[in-house]
Amino acid sequence: MQEKSMHNTAIIYSSGRKNGNTTAQVNAYSKQQSGIVFCLDDYVISPYRYDKQYHNDDFYNLFEVLLRYEHWVFASPVYWYNTTPQMKAFMDRITDYMDDEALKPKLRTLRQKQFSLLSNAASPSAPDAFLDMFKHTFNYLGMTFKAHSHVQAG
Repeated sequence: MQEKSMHNTAIIYSSGRKNGNTTAQVNAYSKQQSGIVFCLDDYVISPYRYDKQYHNDDFYNLFEVLLRYEHWVFASPVYWYNTTPQMKAFMDRITDYMDDEALKPKLRTLRQKQFSLLSNAASPSAPDAFLDMFKHTFNYLGMTFKAHSHVQAG
């Protein structure tokens, strides 16, 4: 059985600037909603590989910790209709749990979880392509979409 966290929200973010708009948005959200922050840029997350040969990689340990949280909030700037490379690598690596029969039961626990999005860009709203990538991926995994907040960065 999964051990529950004292806080039920994990804020998972990545940004090209450690102290930029995304970090400010995450800090404001965390202060208001009392979530635990995980900066993906602080972890080694290798790109997905069919042979599963990941050396000195933090993905599995990080994902196991995140499974303790009921609400996952993903935060990223919008880069050419997409997320940061580190966030994309994190999302791609979830495939490891789909490919391994021993890990599939853990992946199925996502069906009881919710997710939200925080985004920022020079534009007044996040493009559908950006939102759809997250929504389609995590809906496919059985998670329930809760909310999205976008900040126009200046």
